[in-house]
Amino acid sequence: MRAGAAGIRAVIIDLDGTMLDTVPDFEAALNGMRHDLGLAPISQAIIKPLVGKGSEKLVRDALLLDWDAARVDAAYADAMAGYQRHYLAINGARSTLYDGVLEGLAAMQALGLRLVCVTNKPLAFALPLLAQKGLAPYFEQVFGGDSFAKKKPDAMPMLGACAALDIPPAQVVAIGDSSNDAESARAAGCFVLTVPYGYNHGRPVQEIQSDGIVDSLLDAARRIGAHNATASLTN
Repeated sequence: MRAGAAGIRAVIIDLDGTMLDTVPDFEAALNGMRHDLGLAPISQAIIKPLVGKGSEKLVRDALLLDWDAARVDAAYADAMAGYQRHYLAINGARSTLYDGVLEGLAAMQALGLRLVCVTNKPLAFALPLLAQKGLAPYFEQVFGGDSFAKKKPDAMPMLGACAALDIPPAQVVAIGDSSNDAESARAAGCFVLTVPYGYNHGRPVQEIQSDGIVDSLLDAARRIGAHNATASLTN
């Protein structure tokens, strides 16, 4: 966040890889789907770089490890139905909160910031997961990968969230773990902070063009608070 910029009034936060490590859930659901199709299980190390671009691409990429595109297309409807069935059965059972998430959300609320979750995960998965992990009360709205016509990295989800808040993007910061989050936020005109512990499609977080890398959501809250204290003195 640039010196002299307006104060931050809202925060848009990603889910997978930012608040929760959900790869163990993906492992169970994808391997359940693959078993149904006669395919061998795949490891978390293989799955982790595939996460972040929505369930449709995740399922396709998990099948393209073994099949060509034509066979994936032919099996896709059954594969997606199986994946959704397996995921809903274990949603949240194996996922864990990253350090500083609850403390960070509480600190952001204490600063008077409005919080929205924007994820590429379908709402049918995201909403019960947020509730199960005690995150739902912090967010006034949640937008999933099926909430808009386009997903991150397109600007549409960020712009939609800002519009729902009735706050200009220049007064909003997005926090995420991947280039998807950063590109979406940048295109929308939001600030963006990145966390170093997530997925980012297997690429180093340092490659992401952001306004800073924060160790945790609590660290992000402190940084936003410091920025707002300066902004209030200069604006």
